[in-house]
Amino acid sequence: MERKDFGTVSKLGKKTDYTFEYTPEVLEKFPNRFPGKIYWVSFNCPEFTTLCPITGQPDFATIYIQYIPDKWLVESKSLKLYLFSFRNARDFHEDTVNRIADDIFNLLNPLYIEVYGEFNPRGGISIDPYVQRYQELDWVIELARERFKLHRITPPDIRRNRG
Repeated sequence: MERKDFGTVSKLGKKTDYTFEYTPEVLEKFPNRFPGKIYWVSFNCPEFTTLCPITGQPDFATIYIQYIPDKWLVESKSLKLYLFSFRNARDFHEDTVNRIADDIFNLLNPLYIEVYGEFNPRGGISIDPYVQRYQELDWVIELARERFKLHRITPPDIRRNRG
């Protein structure tokens, strides 16, 4: 069986060492074997946790990450460890989602990425930031505009957490 080029992937198949502090350095990438083809990669993290920067209380969310790769893909175990590293980070929801988008965009330079944080309500209010990053290509700019216009066109059912 031939060994494929997986770039600098070092965590997959190894013992997992978790860090409880924000650590973007754990993110790893590997070469996209289908450069030039347009396709989506989606990740959903329904058990995301972080801390309120003021009170230190836990915030729970589902983080949705979707991107159109160019030359690189993010390695999923490193992404899991990266998202886990927010456990004791103290940022507002908007800052957290922007940071995730920036870190992954800076690592991969994908054609397009969007990150959406669906945070559980606290104090009767949920905060659900949605951000995009993208390469300055005409078709990608148009895609970003359309996706932004359509994001959450219908509000969520806020009663979802009632018994």
